[in-house]
Amino acid sequence: MRAALAGAFALTLTGTALASDGTTQPQTGAAPGLTGGLPFPVNIGGAFELTDQEGDTRTEVDPSGNLQLLFFGYANCEAICSVALPMMAEVADLLAEDGLSLTPVMVTIDPKRDTVETIGAPLEEMHSDFVGLTGTEEELQKVYDLYSVEKEVVFTDPGYGEIFAHGSFIYLLDGSGDFLTIMPPILSVERMVEIVSSYATG
Repeated sequence: MRAALAGAFALTLTGTALASDGTTQPQTGAAPGLTGGLPFPVNIGGAFELTDQEGDTRTEVDPSGNLQLLFFGYANCEAICSVALPMMAEVADLLAEDGLSLTPVMVTIDPKRDTVETIGAPLEEMHSDFVGLTGTEEELQKVYDLYSVEKEVVFTDPGYGEIFAHGSFIYLLDGSGDFLTIMPPILSVERMVEIVSSYATG
């Protein structure tokens, strides 16, 4: 039910499906900014435990109490990268200029590539505060279910392996890990900064 709801929401509000090559599929609707909250009640988010790039257990709670941007993708993508991750890094930098702390977080959709040993370096190249989370298939599936994220192998590259299509939303969480709103990556960086700032300042 939650997956169907999320799918309908994606089609209605953004009409986008971001593949791992960073391409955006044709839109079927408008993409409003979601500063006023979602237009209907949804059950998104919840408690989880995964493993970060240091090998430490990480939950939905930010240890420093920062707002968090959460995205589901993969770090080790060589030339096949999502546009969302560098956008998240830029949002964090712009907010820092205004004295607001934000933690960008990525949960992998490909734990075979994104292991504890490999997930950290490519994310750190984008932002020093980037947190990469991985885990077992069972642990990750729990988090996918919490955020109504679906992934699917769209093709297999002979030199690279499986290429996934996956959810494209960026989720804004508070320091306790509670879900605040969704932002599609078709928004500008400046618009994302405005939305996050509105939550940071109450």
